Amino acid sequence: MKKLLSTVCISAMAISAVHADDVALLTFKVGKDKNLKHAAIEFYQNDAPMTADNFKKLARKKFYNGQAVHRVFPDTLLQMGDPLSKRSDRAKTGTGGPGYTLPPEIHRKHTKGAIAAGRLPDKINPGRLSNGSQFFICLTPMPSYDGQYTVFGNVIWGFDELDQISELPVDTNDNPLQRVEIKSIQIMPREKLPAPPVVGPTAPAPTKAKKKHWYQFF
Repeated sequence: MKKLLSTVCISAMAISAVHADDVALLTFKVGKDKNLKHAAIEFYQNDAPMTADNFKKLARKKFYNGQAVHRVFPDTLLQMGDPLSKRSDRAKTGTGGPGYTLPPEIHRKHTKGAIAAGRLPDKINPGRLSNGSQFFICLTPMPSYDGQYTVFGNVIWGFDELDQISELPVDTNDNPLQRVEIKSIQIMPREKLPAPPVVGPTAPAPTKAKKKHWYQFF
């Protein structure tokens, strides 16, 4: 029996080790532009295992495919992961999720490239439970968010293209006027991740003043 338990434990550890080094390749389509944008992310499997595993599960089920980036702040932040963003009506975009929440795993800081789970504000969510699917990407360090949200990953490459998305013109809810659709999120072993694409020079985007404050995220 002891030998059997030992074998099971070793097998479980081996499986965990394999999945711990999974990464994700995000592919976006901006409006009618045929040139897709890409970014690669890695996961903080040890610090946020439940949140990281949930993200991978949803990505493998193609839950994110067809959703939109629904909130941007120039060179600061992108937010996505709401299934309601598949609809043409934007009225409730930003309030949806998969129908469940996740316990907080608040350990990592909001450094440049940090990927964190969105959540409801403390006033109605004192336990700081994370939304089951919405997340945001920090394009600059955001220390004021440290200790507030579950950071479960980090951008490996793709900052230029994410910055370009963040600079798109937006409506009054900071939702890009051009639809930025998530074409796919592919989970793969790190060794199979392709090299980052070469990003050529682009025309400067219209300038927009950065906001110093914004609402907490779903």
